[in-house]
Amino acid sequence: MICLAALSVAFASPVTASETVPQILESHRSFILWYRNYDNPAIRSLVELALNKTLEYGSFDLIRSEELSQGRVLRELANSNSRLVDIANVATSAERETFLNPVPLPVDGGLLGFRVCLVLPKNLSLFENIRGVNDIQRNNIRIGQGAHWPDTPILEANGITVITHTRYEILFGMLRNERFECFARGISEVMYDLEFNNASDLVIEPNLLLAYPMPSYLFVAPEDQVAAHRLQLGMERAIKDGSFAVYLKTWFGRAVAELGLERRTVLSLENPYLSEESMYVGRHTLENLRRRLEFLGQ
Repeated sequence: MICLAALSVAFASPVTASETVPQILESHRSFILWYRNYDNPAIRSLVELALNKTLEYGSFDLIRSEELSQGRVLRELANSNSRLVDIANVATSAERETFLNPVPLPVDGGLLGFRVCLVLPKNLSLFENIRGVNDIQRNNIRIGQGAHWPDTPILEANGITVITHTRYEILFGMLRNERFECFARGISEVMYDLEFNNASDLVIEPNLLLAYPMPSYLFVAPEDQVAAHRLQLGMERAIKDGSFAVYLKTWFGRAVAELGLERRTVLSLENPYLSEESMYVGRHTLENLRRRLEFLGQ
């Protein structure tokens, strides 16, 4: 039986949505979800869960956006005249929280900040006996990331060489072409990555776990207070009634179990780019890593 009390710290946030429904309601609304989130069944199901918990706002449709890069989708969200996207799930940063409207609850319980490496099988030996960043530097291990992802400055701030591209899909080819040795992916997304991208020629490195506080939030346009309130209220209701815990178990329990996280060497890295609120969430996430892994691995 899932115990909500065991999860409470994982989703702790100093902000709570009021149960008072804003006056500006619509009988029906179509929400455009960023295509990468729409194509990811875990994220799409979470958005649907939150919206279904708040049907007093009206019925809804969820629509796939155009194929926009992460940098472009954030610019479109910030543009009050744009109608290309309404909701995007990305990792948070203090900068993003200043020009967008965040829903400050980690969509995966904070698992995005725990990362493993996708690698070429022939490069597995590079990762043996890694105990710290110095070993990564000594073995000339470069990490591939998106140019607009907040991971890039985090990794660089910790002394790691990062190779970037603006398109997520291109990074798989760059790994195959040995432009870098590790494509660092969140434990909540790496299994999906392999299956969705037909990457049977790549493997998940079995020994290393990069860990840094980096909550992943839903974001909406700055002026779209109704959508922000609805999504946050829906997620909070799901946490309280246990359906959020079921969601976590359903979508991320398999990955946690198969990745053998309890056996990995954890490299704890600093994230100097979080807001005070998100640092609060991120620190609690890291402090309760063992509890969450044990729960999801049951």
